[in-house]
Amino acid sequence: MKWEGFGNYLWVLEFDDMKWQEFFSASFWTDLYSRDFWRALYNTLWMGVAGGLPQHLVAIPLAFFIHTRLGRLKNPVLALYFLPFITNTVAIALVFQALFSTQFGVVNTILTSLGTFDVAGIRPLSWLFPETRIDWANPDKTRWIVSFLLWWRYVGWNTVLYMAALQTIPKDIYEAAKVDGASIWQQFWYITIPLLRPMMFFAVTLTVIGSLQMFEESYILTGATGGTGRVAETSAMLMLKTGMTDGDFGTASAIAWLLFIFIAMLTWLNNVLMKPKD
Repeated sequence: MKWEGFGNYLWVLEFDDMKWQEFFSASFWTDLYSRDFWRALYNTLWMGVAGGLPQHLVAIPLAFFIHTRLGRLKNPVLALYFLPFITNTVAIALVFQALFSTQFGVVNTILTSLGTFDVAGIRPLSWLFPETRIDWANPDKTRWIVSFLLWWRYVGWNTVLYMAALQTIPKDIYEAAKVDGASIWQQFWYITIPLLRPMMFFAVTLTVIGSLQMFEESYILTGATGGTGRVAETSAMLMLKTGMTDGDFGTASAIAWLLFIFIAMLTWLNNVLMKPKD
């Protein structure tokens, strides 16, 4: 046995034969994407952004609406939104796999029914909905399905977080704003958003960490393969494959440490961007 040093990390990063002089060309990034670690990292970031950013864009106004408009109904409604978060991930992924099945999925059945809806020989909705079944296993669509699952599952969790933060904002502030003639939109933009910044930092940090650790959703939906061309293979899936399937635990450990460093860097960046200004 000998100390490998940084050999495993260099093996994972695959920088040896990179053509750095072509850094600004499309061929450079195509070549980089063809390498396992960078492809998996890109897929993870892509789905993390596509599924994570909308969570907060929806959760913040949704929490504000529930908090200010629903009164006694806020707790039951919030419980419904929170239900996907406490549901088993494998069960959710299997349900989505069935819903988006190409031949027998409910989603395809509904979409094609709308697309082929006929009125006097005319299909008025064919421009908006497909007339034939969509192959959801197509590489162009696989990431979107995984991202939608992520959004659907965690938007309720973020709504609960923002609701908790909203309940700490004194009502006197809103009442004073109303007296001054502030509209509901002005109250939301100039009172709610600034006072939610600490919770936004916390929630976004959790989203960053959770997205980069994404595993079950993509693993189950793609049948552990990452889909056609491995377009939905995440860094965690690559780590599992490298360690458990290939038996290369040293390289798998290097992937884990690189992922940890990347999470730490993004958390630090989030801290810089969300830090309150004087």
